[in-house]
Amino acid sequence: MICVAIANQKGGVGKTTTAINIATAMAATGWKVLLIDLDPQGNASTGIGIGANERERSSYDLLVDEAPLLECIIPTRIPGLDVIPATVDLSGAEVELVAVENRTDRLRRALAGQVGYDICFIDCPPSLGLLTLNALAAADTLLVPLQCEFFALEGLSQLLQTVERVQQRFNPDLGIVGVALTMYDRRNRLTDQVADDVRSCLGNLVFEAVIPRNVRLSEAPSHGLPALVYDHSCAGSRAYMALARELISRLPERRKAA
Repeated sequence: MICVAIANQKGGVGKTTTAINIATAMAATGWKVLLIDLDPQGNASTGIGIGANERERSSYDLLVDEAPLLECIIPTRIPGLDVIPATVDLSGAEVELVAVENRTDRLRRALAGQVGYDICFIDCPPSLGLLTLNALAAADTLLVPLQCEFFALEGLSQLLQTVERVQQRFNPDLGIVGVALTMYDRRNRLTDQVADDVRSCLGNLVFEAVIPRNVRLSEAPSHGLPALVYDHSCAGSRAYMALARELISRLPERRKAA
């Protein structure tokens, strides 16, 4: 199983929207996909249609109580896509894990040997705390959503420094599969300037596919649906399908699930 963390310590950059829709797009192309909601807000769980009353086991149980992985997985209405949801309990996990030995390695151990899926996406919280460190320690690679605005560049440099530290201390094999530009607005000159600056700094690391500002992307979570299901023909859905195709081309050769 290939494990992809979707992370950026800055909030409001489209991490959860990216996690939901890229996971759906991969499932639509025949991949067996697991989505782990590691954000205490639980927006990925809600946005994919998992109600609060359905979350008997969650990522909190997986990390803190070391519940078996299979007991935490819930199937979604999307064929080929399962989820481990988050609950508000996860907000206390960082405090509870502080005194635990190997506290940054809990998720990696939980996922070890999992062969039921082709790929796993981890939706990280907007911080660089223990939850995100667990995701980065467990991941093979990192996908970074980056909002097209000036302050996003500062956050990106901080994230890249964190990745270097994780490589040195916890996960030397962690790579970055790419940076996805989100909330792109062609009417705004600053958007173009930021996109050009990011591409000049990071080159081919930046995906060609760009996610536009799109009303249908914003509406979809309120219906408990990925945008690709809510309106598969909208500009946002088409952009995420393009991003999924590009992601597939960058991943190691697909490892078939057992």
